[in-house]
Amino acid sequence: MEFFVHLRILSEIKKVEFVSDRMSQVVLRGCWFNITVWNVRAPSEEKSDDSKDSFNDELQQIFYHFPKYHMEIITKRISKRHLSRS
Repeated sequence: MEFFVHLRILSEIKKVEFVSDRMSQVVLRGCWFNITVWNVRAPSEEKSDDSKDSFNDELQQIFYHFPKYHMEIITKRISKRHLSRS
């Protein structure tokens, strides 16, 4: 999981954290509140229900611990097959 950050906002990064192999976050300093950007890669449809449930539980735990004054943005990783044209 990676983040690409423009040089102009590089100095505003407060924290980068790789929570798991499927989730990472970067916290940016804002004028009135911090902005947390999450990069999340969910299990594919082919994965077992146990794998999906485990992922959902982990995601719920993370959301439960979000500071109330942060703005949260969640990004999704798109696989190559979603980008292919029919």
